[in-house]
Amino acid sequence: MPMRGTSPSVRPAGPGRAGGTTTRREGRPGAARTGAGRTSRGARAERLAPYVLVAPAVLILVTLRLWPLVLGVNYSFTGDGASNGTPVGLSNYLELAGDPLFRTSLRNVGLLVLLLPVAVAIPGLLATFIYLRVPGHRVYRAVYFFPAVLSPVIVGAIVTLMLGFDGPLNAALGMIGVGPVDWLGDPGTAMFTVVGVHVWATFGMALVVFLAGFSTLDASLLDAARVDGASLRQVVRHVIVPGLTRTIQFVFVTTMIGMLTSMFGLLFVMTNGGPEGSTYLPEYYIWHQQGQLNRPALASAASTVLFVVMLVVGLAQITLLRRTGRLD
Repeated sequence: MPMRGTSPSVRPAGPGRAGGTTTRREGRPGAARTGAGRTSRGARAERLAPYVLVAPAVLILVTLRLWPLVLGVNYSFTGDGASNGTPVGLSNYLELAGDPLFRTSLRNVGLLVLLLPVAVAIPGLLATFIYLRVPGHRVYRAVYFFPAVLSPVIVGAIVTLMLGFDGPLNAALGMIGVGPVDWLGDPGTAMFTVVGVHVWATFGMALVVFLAGFSTLDASLLDAARVDGASLRQVVRHVIVPGLTRTIQFVFVTTMIGMLTSMFGLLFVMTNGGPEGSTYLPEYYIWHQQGQLNRPALASAASTVLFVVMLVVGLAQITLLRRTGRLD
């Protein structure tokens, strides 16, 4: 007879049971270890993901940029012609220092550095007007960017016809009583003319970068400046320029690199390095030594000097802009 108060379905305690009550295990150590392992592997994969994503770009950069740079620097210490492949020390660099054409090209680099603020300010101001939605801003955006899609050779050929001594520009100047100007034949004006054409033909890309920077600008700051009665000059100086510091730094550096490495097409078509070598730049000098005189070692030395100049100028620009931003 079952005792009163005890359910007939209760079975005697057995292995794993205590007092007729089924006990539950608090957890499975193996499952905990598996979960921890999965978490550890997931964290490790998350840490490695950025390196895996960047690895192809780094590999391409090392293979196509850094390794050829190292080979070029090494080749610049060898000779040309009969001394091809023979170490000659600093002979190529000493020859560059004594070459008036190379010294002229370096002086022109200094001119480009002086004109760089103008080359950056033009697309910056135009992007400001477009961002402030002046009437017809969509049309202006397309018109300003259009020269950037043209080949430098095409741009150079068209502008050469327009700026010829008997071209349409001098004809228009003659109608208002201004004598003809030899834009490309005068050593005093030729380099300025080529730089001006390059700025006009390429500032569309800088304009796009500035517009992208404006998209990150806090619109409430502009609204507050308008409410406070700030003029356009004050808005540009105290709101837009501080808000676009990184964008301005990027445009400064890329514009300088473009001036030093992307003007060959214009120089070749418009002046061919003349008159009297006044429009030589290091990249044109490199092409002349390699392509015309078959002196690859000397061209490699000039390329190394150009790389050092670009590095020094770029770092100086970034340092100066950062210091100016902190002062503001």
